[in-house]
Amino acid sequence: MLETILTIFCFIGFVGMIAIVWQKIPLISGLPLVLPEEKKDSLSAVIKEKIEKSPPFKKFIPEIFLQKILSKIRVLLLRIEGRVAGRLQKLREKSKRNKEVSEDDYWEELKKLTKNSQDFKL
Repeated sequence: MLETILTIFCFIGFVGMIAIVWQKIPLISGLPLVLPEEKKDSLSAVIKEKIEKSPPFKKFIPEIFLQKILSKIRVLLLRIEGRVAGRLQKLREKSKRNKEVSEDDYWEELKKLTKNSQDFKL
């Protein structure tokens, strides 16, 4: 029951939107295709002009600015990668040392056990 009511409301809303658009088509078709230019005397245009004429921004080129930022990010990432690689190498060396120590203990214990077992055979 609720689904039927919601479906009816959605259908009525859709038909209403189509009717509104249908009525506005002549008005929309009469609009010029090119938007009028922004007034030169507007506050935002004046501020933009003053900023562009100020000394730090006269020779501002966005592509070069982007290149500089990306190169700094790349250097930072390379430094981080180098530190991670160094820590990973240290961890591998430590793991290798711990493995060698544990293997040495294993063989020593095995020798002790074999000596003890030989003592019992005699």
